[in-house]
Amino acid sequence: MKWLDQALATGAASTPGHPSRTAIFDAVRAERTGPVATRLLRLSRDEDPLVRREVLDLLWSLGFGGPWPEAADAALARLTDRDAEVRRRAARLVVAAGRRDLALAALAELTDPVVRSALAEALGTGLAHLRADPLAAIRFRAHLETLRAAPPAQWPALDAALHADAREAALHWERLGQAWGRTLCGLGREQDTYAVTAGLLADPATRETGADLAREACHQWRAAPVELLPLLVRHCGPEPGPALARALTTASISEAAMRRHGALTATVPFRPYPKPRRPSCPAVPPAYDSLSAAGVLAARPVGIGRLGRAPEIFGALLDAGPLTFRQAAQLYNLTFLRPGATQARCVPLWLRHAGPAALPRLLALLVPHLGDYTIGEHYLACLARMGRQALPALPAVAALIDRRTRIPANDSTRDAEMRLDELLLAAALAARRAILAAPAVNPAAR
Repeated sequence: MKWLDQALATGAASTPGHPSRTAIFDAVRAERTGPVATRLLRLSRDEDPLVRREVLDLLWSLGFGGPWPEAADAALARLTDRDAEVRRRAARLVVAAGRRDLALAALAELTDPVVRSALAEALGTGLAHLRADPLAAIRFRAHLETLRAAPPAQWPALDAALHADAREAALHWERLGQAWGRTLCGLGREQDTYAVTAGLLADPATRETGADLAREACHQWRAAPVELLPLLVRHCGPEPGPALARALTTASISEAAMRRHGALTATVPFRPYPKPRRPSCPAVPPAYDSLSAAGVLAARPVGIGRLGRAPEIFGALLDAGPLTFRQAAQLYNLTFLRPGATQARCVPLWLRHAGPAALPRLLALLVPHLGDYTIGEHYLACLARMGRQALPALPAVAALIDRRTRIPANDSTRDAEMRLDELLLAAALAARRAILAAPAVNPAAR
């Protein structure tokens, strides 16, 4: 096992994609009682705390394939380790190895706040019975779990208990504000979230927790940046804490918040969220006449799925007269075969080719994708180009604009996901303006 020891010593075992790490994962997943797994379990007792940490991290990453009694036993033995980071990693491994029962037992027996907090975080749920626990972080989790399922009549008492423990609980729970915000959002308590945030920000001892809650609120609710940005600026000071700095950056993603409160942010030190980069386009797009456009389509198959410059190509042909049967078949395939940017660009062209009778079918094609964070902007831009002809889709556009919570998205960070929702909201607002402002006969839709 010299290669394994060397991989741990050099850090290769902890480097994603490194061949040594891949070999470790393949070996342990193939045989949890094999020589590699046995060596890792033995190294969890190594004299070097850095080795113990790395091994426990590896075991944790490997521990989600079902119960692993040997890993759980190794983790239990390290809950009293002299190194706090080792104890923290051991606590989460107990749960990852499938022994929630042992984690709950250790939570009841041990007194070390580092271990108990880590055990509670790894367990996540099943802690509601610990509302009288001696550790504030445990009580806070228990009250928060109770709140998620409590009727509204019980909210005031639970809110008061959370407020009472927030300052002390934050010492052992870094993401307390985020969890609090998610719970309030799950209950639909938007205004209560702003009130709780304001109270936390006003107290220097809970300001960072309040900033984390504010940031979570911005990620969840569209109106939160407008409501909370002035509060964040007011309590910022010349050297904001890291959580407050992150919250200011997140709030700056909101175009509405920056329009209303942008002048306030000039008075405090913070890093605005970077503006999205748009793909560059040629300054002068290629020009097509009916002859060159027909040549482009003649070189493409009838079952074409994508076509750059489709509006210019088919526009030139439609300007010159009706499409040929083959050209119409190509445009049909581009319009109806698959959703995406090409479809959105081709819908107005098909409407121009087929006439008003095709409008209901085309709108039915567009509306389901308006809230799709990957392609919704293209579909909203399509409605904008259609002008008044898109009036029947206006209720769907208005519903997208009027929603209180963010569109669910999947990106690299929560801020990036929030930015996707902001871009979709901006596109919906632009589409509504274009639809309502367009003349009864919109040349752009021709």
